[in-house]
Amino acid sequence: MKSILPVLTVIAAVLLIWIVAVVPMNVHLTADQAQRDGAVVMPDTSIARKEVSGVALALENPHLIPLTYVGKRPNLPSPHQVSAEMFNTILGKKITSKRSLVYHGWVTLAPTLLGFAIGTLLGVLLAVGIVFSRVMDKSVMPWAIVSQTIPILALAPMIIVVLGAAGIHGILPKSVIAAYLSFFPVVVGMVKGLRSPDHMQLDLLRTYSTNNIQGFWKLRLPSSTPYLFASLKIGISASLIGTIVAELPTGAKAGFGARMLVGDQYGQPILSWAALFAAALTAAALVGMISLIERGTLRKMGMKLA
Repeated sequence: MKSILPVLTVIAAVLLIWIVAVVPMNVHLTADQAQRDGAVVMPDTSIARKEVSGVALALENPHLIPLTYVGKRPNLPSPHQVSAEMFNTILGKKITSKRSLVYHGWVTLAPTLLGFAIGTLLGVLLAVGIVFSRVMDKSVMPWAIVSQTIPILALAPMIIVVLGAAGIHGILPKSVIAAYLSFFPVVVGMVKGLRSPDHMQLDLLRTYSTNNIQGFWKLRLPSSTPYLFASLKIGISASLIGTIVAELPTGAKAGFGARMLVGDQYGQPILSWAALFAAALTAAALVGMISLIERGTLRKMGMKLA
């Protein structure tokens, strides 16, 4: 309960803010539609209403407030509209249907997992090289940091175009972008973890005449495990974001990114919000799976769980 209560409190606060924000965000559209349907709205012209804030317009026309939660094309969908859309597209459609969020989720998840695996492998190898090689530490680490300053929205189309020109299509270009976002947290976490043993522990190994390889397997790698799992949680979420971003400039026809794009292009924000929350739930599930693996691994290693 100590861990669940703060989460529930934050969720309740976000929902409350969301519910309250729906009214001022949608009241102008609702007023225009209500007037076309014959309702009395003050001010009585659309131009005059644009000069009035959403809060003032809602207070002047309280009968419009319930209508702001049920609009077909709202600026901000209400929680129940998003929930209904998610229920319909997750449980109410066949998973092979292109209207199913399960189908779109798998299309996004495949390159996410591939990119995450590639990024994790590269990150671990790079971290080992940085820790054991002063040359790599001074030359590679600064470039790894600089690489993360490049906006992914600018880099993703370039990678897609270059790989497409080379005849590489499918999930690999998206996986490259996912790997690009996930490898850096792994590098930083593993470098920190591999360097976490103190001097007394390292000196003890030297008294046993151990070499670097033995010290790596017996001390550095076990010490880095908690840091690695913390990095993996960040990396898997970053991989999912990278895949979604990669779907946007490619004109993808499936995936969470494509679903969000369709909602924006056709003026159906409920679709975009449903895909957004489905992506968030997917990320939470992936992080949860890594947390379970972490707990099992640390328990077997005899480490104390937080």
